[in-house]
Amino acid sequence: MADWLEVTEGEAPLIVAFPHTGTEIDPQIEARLASPWLARKDADWRIEQLYDFAGDLGATTIRTRISRTVIDVNRDPSGASLYPGQAVTELCPTTTFDGEPLYRPGAEPDATEIAERRTRWFAPYYTALEAQIRRLRARHPAVVLYDAHAIRSRIPRLFEGELPHFNIGTNSGASCAAELAGAVFEACDAEGFSRILDGRFKGGWTTRRYGQPADGVHAVQMELACRAYLDEPESPLSDDAWPAPWDGARAEPCRTVLRRVLASCLQFAEGEA
Repeated sequence: MADWLEVTEGEAPLIVAFPHTGTEIDPQIEARLASPWLARKDADWRIEQLYDFAGDLGATTIRTRISRTVIDVNRDPSGASLYPGQAVTELCPTTTFDGEPLYRPGAEPDATEIAERRTRWFAPYYTALEAQIRRLRARHPAVVLYDAHAIRSRIPRLFEGELPHFNIGTNSGASCAAELAGAVFEACDAEGFSRILDGRFKGGWTTRRYGQPADGVHAVQMELACRAYLDEPESPLSDDAWPAPWDGARAEPCRTVLRRVLASCLQFAEGEA
């Protein structure tokens, strides 16, 4: 297995995926970037630490250490937008979420390079994910695929106002059973936190492609507003203020909710037997 791809196998009917926590960038790509900090600005910061209890539940985890600036493994590999009519970043992003250029003028990847990146990084990530889905479906009547994300609470280019703390995506109900969506939504009911089901974030490529309830694979995306677990600074950001440092005590209330969320996913999958 590629050294940038981390897979930890568990036996429970739950896969937790981390597609955007990576910060590694190939040196030949990084040399063409406008700023190393901008290239990592939109990572899903500290999410793998936030969910470090998943293995204790018997979940399988899969994580790429490659930065989403290199290639975004939660985008349609054809390059088609998952949110037509709304601002989004590309399969191989050329701007930050805020619209700042990632590359020096004229250094953006062309179609040939994008195809090479798909082969080198995108395809192996999904080959590994598909192998884990097959392995667990051979052992369980149902499997939950939980795609773990985070994003800054306010990004005017992408959405209006401030995001709820917990943004649950099920592709408008198509990627999982209604019972699972309802259980996850209820698990997020906690004092001091807000929640929404299929709001601005309905699920990316992973949720939409692999959520096949009729085949026993139920996919849910959780997009956390970063303020749920980090001391998120006000925009505009600077490289000395972002990412915020990890603070376990600060994150614990959110972790308590997420433990309930993953427990509800397991309870659903095990109840399908």
